[in-house]
Amino acid sequence: MASRDKEATKAKLIQAAGQVMARDGFAKMGVNAVAREANVDKVLIYRYFGGLEGLIKAYAEEGDFWPGVEELIAEPEAIYRARPAAEQMARVFRHLISALRRRPVTLEILAWEMADGNELTKHLDEVREALGREFTRRFGHAGPAEVDLMAFSALMAASINYLTARSRHNKSFNGMDISRDEGWKRIEETISTVCLKVLS
Repeated sequence: MASRDKEATKAKLIQAAGQVMARDGFAKMGVNAVAREANVDKVLIYRYFGGLEGLIKAYAEEGDFWPGVEELIAEPEAIYRARPAAEQMARVFRHLISALRRRPVTLEILAWEMADGNELTKHLDEVREALGREFTRRFGHAGPAEVDLMAFSALMAASINYLTARSRHNKSFNGMDISRDEGWKRIEETISTVCLKVLS
């Protein structure tokens, strides 16, 4: 029973960390704020995570902060691998959009991170980078010789990160409605077209 209580409290603190980051930003992130949010004694943050930094790391790794590889390919690996390179990449970018739009806390954190990066955000960066490396290791392909695939992926992912984060509080960008599914459908179709043109 004690073990279950411990795990439940840890999960509660991890969730509270995400909520505080999303609502108040990193500048106001502290053990007192998280403990109040979780309605537990702050000493448990030190006991279970070693402090605030350990809690942020746990949130990044366990708190459903970022989609994993399986969520991004969203089908059996053998089927994904059989697709043409352009279709593989377009599929991943489309699913990245869907995954981020399903994570309002992540979008708020992304917005704060752009304006207020600090020592705490490095753990969130590390998780994203590790997932990127895993994806490249498992599914990386050369693509056309003239295309820098890493730079292309970075450009597309950065655009998605920015637009999804912006969509939380701004309905439009460059005249497009990014608050509704119709606008995102246009973006996804354009991503597919770009991937086909660049990677075929």
